[in-house]
Amino acid sequence: MTVDTACYRHPDRTAGVRCQRCERPICPSCMRQASVGFQCPECTAGATSQTVSSRQIFRGHPEVVVGKVLIAVNVAVYFVMVGLGGEMGRPAGVVYEQGAMFGPFIATGDWWRLISGAFLHANLIHLGMNMLLLWLLSQELEPALGRARFLALYATSLLGGSLGVMLLSPVSPTVGASGAVFGLMGGLVVLQLRARQSPWQSGIGGLVVLNVLLTFTLPGISVGGHLGGLLAGAAAGVLLQPLRWPQQGAALRTAVVVGLGMAFLGAALVLAPHLVRAAII
Repeated sequence: MTVDTACYRHPDRTAGVRCQRCERPICPSCMRQASVGFQCPECTAGATSQTVSSRQIFRGHPEVVVGKVLIAVNVAVYFVMVGLGGEMGRPAGVVYEQGAMFGPFIATGDWWRLISGAFLHANLIHLGMNMLLLWLLSQELEPALGRARFLALYATSLLGGSLGVMLLSPVSPTVGASGAVFGLMGGLVVLQLRARQSPWQSGIGGLVVLNVLLTFTLPGISVGGHLGGLLAGAAAGVLLQPLRWPQQGAALRTAVVVGLGMAFLGAALVLAPHLVRAAII
């Protein structure tokens, strides 16, 4: 029996899956349910409990690093925006003027707006809601995927959301991390389905449905950003998690996801002049 098909703890048994964290092959008796997929007994014992209490929501997971950095950057950018001429109740000032996603400016060369717009927020409520979801989702996804793959998922979702904005509302100034956050939700749904877990039992399925309904019912919400991010995150989840075990080639799959994000960015830049012209006419 080869190493790829034998359980690392029981060489005489066939491995059903690989540990989501260390990727060692494990048999059914060694499989421990995790938030995404299965883990080996050692990784389960060494990890912080996945049961989320009201205290854990704010204390966080010790393995969440990228999520904390992203939240810190978003919060810092918001207060820099306010400090440089913005207002607490609405986006304004030089940071907003130079960083908000706005098709006519992107069409003339301001490519960075497709990225910077996702780090700006209209007000504290907008910022707080996005950061709360980012915090909760990062505690589920980053320990399961690892820092590099989690960052790739976030970045690809962000750029997919930016492309969605350009496709549906190219002449409307748009800000917010919600496209990237929707992408994390889409990615988590796909990862749980690939691990034969129920998104409805975990709660993420209902959260996605609720947020999609709010996207179409509340005013001032970017439909393109939300749907673009959701679809991009789901696509990234498909690429990150193979359908069959064992799952070799994690680095290559991560590179493909990064390439997908760059394709979204390139498409938004190429299409921007045509989409703006069509919207104005």
